[in-house]
Amino acid sequence: MIKSLTILLAFQALGELLALTLVPVMPGPVLGLILLFVFLIARKGPDVELAHTSAVFSAHLGLLFVPAAVGVVVFLPLLKDFAWPLLAALVASVVCSLAVSAWLLNKLAMRFGLGADEANKEGTDEV
Repeated sequence: MIKSLTILLAFQALGELLALTLVPVMPGPVLGLILLFVFLIARKGPDVELAHTSAVFSAHLGLLFVPAAVGVVVFLPLLKDFAWPLLAALVASVVCSLAVSAWLLNKLAMRFGLGADEANKEGTDEV
């Protein structure tokens, strides 16, 4: 388990180092996960020990949300003061992300020739 923890922490540290030096717009843990993914693809998957350690972390993932919940409880009065602006920002971000996703899906469907007519025609040909 020590070896697999060292591997996981080494990739997180490498991701943090890359985030500080080369790619400051991406979080270090995300870069570390991408590097770990590439490493695991190159090795054709994790070994037994790394898979076991990952399973243990996944089983106790709820513990990682405790600090966030404590932060919400501690800052509850501040959150109540700014409830409407926060709600407006959340609704606006959801609407914007849905609109951009729909627009992008439409553009990709047109690029690959999967418009509404082709999708309906493909569905009727299978019957």
